[in-house]
Amino acid sequence: MSAELNGKKVAILATNGFEQSELLDPRKALQDAGAETTVVSPKPGIIKGWAETDWGQSVKVDLPLQEAKPDDFDALLLPGGVMNPDKLRTIPEAVEFVRAFYETGKPIAAICHGPQILIDADVVRDRKLTSYPSIKNDLMNAGAEWFDKAVVTDQGLVTSRRPSDLPEFNKKMIEEFAEGIHEARLAA
Repeated sequence: MSAELNGKKVAILATNGFEQSELLDPRKALQDAGAETTVVSPKPGIIKGWAETDWGQSVKVDLPLQEAKPDDFDALLLPGGVMNPDKLRTIPEAVEFVRAFYETGKPIAAICHGPQILIDADVVRDRKLTSYPSIKNDLMNAGAEWFDKAVVTDQGLVTSRRPSDLPEFNKKMIEEFAEGIHEARLAA
């Protein structure tokens, strides 16, 4: 087990329909690196994952969104899945939660469709990102510069395209989360 993230607290914002591998694999990587992870969701209880073509595993919600405070965390993970970010982006408290991480320079990692909520948080303008190809135009229309790469990093904002990118995503996410606050983003 690596100790790169010892003492770091990472919020994982998700709801029903998260892509199972995009929550479970990064969460394990974060925990293996020493981070404490907290699943934050709009409703308490459990949320159900989506495993490519059907419902997958359930995950316990550690903290309801209405009780979550961005100041209590060092970084944010946004798993994808088609349903998950589409639901979250319609919840003003979820959008504000994401925006608070960005505005304070804290690192954010988003994979697949996860960057959709970044659009609604109005934090992608003039940022370099990648995503699942179907939301490429959404990101570009919101002012992002989009790349077709396994992982793209821009001042603590880490994005990837799909589950097959998880090895590169996890490595870069841990690196950026270990760096902490990105002062350059605060100055921009």
